[in-house]
Amino acid sequence: MNITTDQATIDTVTLEVTDPTAAAAFYAAAFDLGDKLRVRASDAPTTGFRGFILSLVVSQPSTVDSLVGTALDAGATTLKPAKKSFWGYGGVLQAPDGTIWKIATSSKKDTGPATREVDDFVVLFGADNVKATKQFYVDRGLTVAKSFGSKYVEFDAPSSSIKLALYGRNAAAKDAGVAPEGTGSHRIVIGSNVGPFADPDGFAWEAS
Repeated sequence: MNITTDQATIDTVTLEVTDPTAAAAFYAAAFDLGDKLRVRASDAPTTGFRGFILSLVVSQPSTVDSLVGTALDAGATTLKPAKKSFWGYGGVLQAPDGTIWKIATSSKKDTGPATREVDDFVVLFGADNVKATKQFYVDRGLTVAKSFGSKYVEFDAPSSSIKLALYGRNAAAKDAGVAPEGTGSHRIVIGSNVGPFADPDGFAWEAS
């Protein structure tokens, strides 16, 4: 199915949680992503790795530390402590509702005063077949920005919207610091101008 659209955009990410009031309070304190991140009640069974990571890309290490610090203070747990690596600086956290967050920068040094500004909000889906899922999204109007064979795909997006990227499921779990096994609901719904549908891995999209 081919959907014609001027520009495919992701406008919102909705997390399905058991306690929406607590989750909303956590995210307001931890990241404050405004209307881009929403929560709603769900008791859908879910175990282990839910197959996705939410990534906040920022400008410098001090911003990573600021966001990590407020998230931990609000009740998140550390999966990977923030540290330098060959690609930059970053860490991985798990929110009280179970969602995995990666906060990272490609910069290894601060270049200005510390801020809490998020440059990119990226949804990273772990796909069983990256090439097939890539084609699925291309058929729905998304444009590939970067592609590394069956390993990683990143789709183009306007600067104001949320980005989508694909990893292999095992690679995504390794990046998050968790085991790849998991069953049940993904507990995430993407709000977009190209929904509604479910992708080959069962990730749900709805109309914005």
